Amino acid sequence: MPNILLDPTQRSSLMASIHSKNTKPEMIVFDELERRGVRFRRHYEKVLGNPDLARPIRKLAVFIDGDFWHGREIDRVIARYGEKSSWAQKLRRTMARDLLQEAELRSTGWAVLRVWESDIKRLRTRTAAIDQIQAFLESRD
Repeated sequence: MPNILLDPTQRSSLMASIHSKNTKPEMIVFDELERRGVRFRRHYEKVLGNPDLARPIRKLAVFIDGDFWHGREIDRVIARYGEKSSWAQKLRRTMARDLLQEAELRSTGWAVLRVWESDIKRLRTRTAAIDQIQAFLESRD
């Protein structure tokens, strides 16, 4: 993670440029699943957490989590900025929110699959990750 000092206006502009929908990993998954003929809904907003992919009738939700924003790299963040840094606290809140949302979905009968963005981006793990998503979306047939 680069150590770049930004003024509040620059930081706001940078953060605004980070999109939560139709990210590169999502588009890779959407395109491949559509090529394979797998049916799903994109960015399903009718349930908690707005799953990136969903099969509402079967109550199946898939989240493609960003490595940084959803805490996969929290140890690196803590090592760099400290245990009590604002970044560490933000990532912990996000991780706690993810757990609560997942528990709520499961309590209402939804099955949930979470996949890391790097497993989609990395060529050597991409096929296995997409195969896992496909198998999950085609379960409960």
